[in-house]
Amino acid sequence: MPAQHVIDDDLFYAATYELAAGNHFIAYNTLTYFLEKTNVYFFNNESEANEFAINNISDYDNFKVIHAASIDEFLKLIPYGESLHIQLLTNKFQIMNEQNLKYLQDNIKYHGFGEGLHPLLEEQIKKGDAEFSLAFKSEVNKNAIEATLHFKKSDTTDLYFFNKYDSKVKNEKNEDMAQTFYINKGSGVTLKEAYNLLNGRAVYKELTDKQDQKYKAWIQLDFSAKDKHGNFERKQYHENYGFDLKEALSFYPVKELMKEDEMKTLLRSLEKGNVQMVTLDTPGKEIKVFIEANPQYKSINFYTGKMERLDQSQRQELMKKPDMKEEKGQSKDQKQSLAGEDKDGKKSVKSKKANDDLENKLVKKKNNNPSKGMGVH
Repeated sequence: MPAQHVIDDDLFYAATYELAAGNHFIAYNTLTYFLEKTNVYFFNNESEANEFAINNISDYDNFKVIHAASIDEFLKLIPYGESLHIQLLTNKFQIMNEQNLKYLQDNIKYHGFGEGLHPLLEEQIKKGDAEFSLAFKSEVNKNAIEATLHFKKSDTTDLYFFNKYDSKVKNEKNEDMAQTFYINKGSGVTLKEAYNLLNGRAVYKELTDKQDQKYKAWIQLDFSAKDKHGNFERKQYHENYGFDLKEALSFYPVKELMKEDEMKTLLRSLEKGNVQMVTLDTPGKEIKVFIEANPQYKSINFYTGKMERLDQSQRQELMKKPDMKEEKGQSKDQKQSLAGEDKDGKKSVKSKKANDDLENKLVKKKNNNPSKGMGVH
């Protein structure tokens, strides 16, 4: 008689999603009566499942590999005991449907669509249609954005999946742009990231390849090419491409890099594709500029308060100068001289004038438009 097991609700729910995603080879620990998520592993090919089972044998672990095409088959292959099977299965499907709704609500909220669609989502799920769509309208940085969210029921269970959304945006050049963004196992481009991508900026994301292996890369839309579905082609700059955001910023006297928490906030915002206001701590004066990541050219784009992009020579003027770094053994007078100060510690007229000229060239007035602000989303 096969060993009987009790299956944790979280495992039941996870198994349903894994099977629906095509991971039908399952290695489970036969020595554990109460099976949790940490006792069962799902694979999309048999050899990987067998290799895992062979390499994980101990006094507490003995994995058996099975193949199941559906959650019902999974339950039959890992028996509860006949007397409990029907009642437990009924209870678990009820729990599964409740968890499915909660999962989808959390998922669309995470992707930037808020909670306003939750009642409509629940209503559509109760109807039980094979697939349905929800319409969404909002604004990002005072620019209109629309989206149509697409949901589809699994072929083998009553579970629904949030598969993709079609986005339409009026970009910062007042142009109409559209793109479909796909959701892979609950993860994808958020609405704000979609807005930034459709404005030509790059976003840093964790992605999954065809072998289901995770990796990180900068993504950017190629507005010069479209695929067969009418979507802009996507350019990727992997970690081995050589762009290091923190290193690229280190060539400039960015004040926000001086404190750990401010640096993390800045990096996180730039990775989401936001345009970010920063303070450059130049000798004699602090200068406000706007920046964005440019992974393709392994650099940082700079803008004035009026969002006029700086050219290469202007960017070079903003870079750290050798005389901005204090060398060991310098006297107080030497340090003051390098900083543009006189012996009384006051900024020299020459140094102050040079920095005033630089600021006038780059940032003539502070930008009060909230669409160009610092918000992290």
